[in-house]
Amino acid sequence: MKKQSGILYILRLSLTLLVITSVVAALLAGVNGITAPLIAAADEAKTQQAIGEVLPGGGQPVAFTDETGLVKQVYGSDIGYAVQVAPSGFDGEISMMVGIDKTGKVLGISIIAHTETAGLGAVAAADNTKGQAFRGQFIGMSGDLAVSKDGGDVDAITGATITSRAVTDGINAALRCVEAMGQGG
Repeated sequence: MKKQSGILYILRLSLTLLVITSVVAALLAGVNGITAPLIAAADEAKTQQAIGEVLPGGGQPVAFTDETGLVKQVYGSDIGYAVQVAPSGFDGEISMMVGIDKTGKVLGISIIAHTETAGLGAVAAADNTKGQAFRGQFIGMSGDLAVSKDGGDVDAITGATITSRAVTDGINAALRCVEAMGQGG
């Protein structure tokens, strides 16, 4: 008798756990269904804002080729291109938009999303003097860019060389992509 009640006890616990996890899974799916369109709309708004920041007047999606795997989307206009890239930084992917004019020079950089360390790599996206100076140094540059530690002209953020290299790699990928499209460089 004791064996049977032990089996029934385990069966009852298992069934209870199954019901609880099923209810929680259904609730999570419902919340995801409600929030997914809102998150997608917020992401699209950030992307459009970034395009406007790096390419005056914005742009429309255009076909592109990318050998680096870093380019996610390209938007074109009469002025140039806004290239969305996603290089790997210190703590994950850095989603950014790079504006490039028809002559192959950087017009601007806007960091859309990142998970870099606060106070270090996050300075690259910060809306303060250091962040603006870091991003601003790329304006007008072209060719193959590198941070000064690697023999280039880009001043890295103090304590965030990996992030600085990642941003530089993203810009290089954008420049190569535009060049492969027969523009710039």
